Amino acid sequence: MTLMTMADTPHSIALGSAIGIFFGFTPLWSLKTLLSIAVAWICRCNKIAAAIAVTVHDVLIFVMPAIYFAEYKVGCWALHRPPPAHRIRFHFGLHDYLHWDVFLRVVWPAFIGSLFLAIPSAVVVYLVMRMLISRARSPQASA
Repeated sequence: MTLMTMADTPHSIALGSAIGIFFGFTPLWSLKTLLSIAVAWICRCNKIAAAIAVTVHDVLIFVMPAIYFAEYKVGCWALHRPPPAHRIRFHFGLHDYLHWDVFLRVVWPAFIGSLFLAIPSAVVVYLVMRMLISRARSPQASA
């Protein structure tokens, strides 16, 4: 409801929400909110909507560990790499992102795999949010 009542254009709020959902699906765990706000600022859309969307995404989708693992597997498939036979640790801090080996072995395939889910989800969220906000603000809705 907060997104519906923001004082901004439907396009700006919907694009901010889509950016937040996009980054919600990426494996950039420590940086998702900051990146979504930065990209929303660059695109000149609603930064608050981006921050709300990425936070709501992380809170409401309780199966994200399974989704991250599936994104990793899809990323390995897309990059034509066999997934490693040993167990992978999916909890990373900022220090781990700086190690090139960890990035190439785990983060890069997971990021590539996340694009298969993040891009379509962001497009759907943009279209739905824009439609809902436009309908809620139309003169007929208040009558």
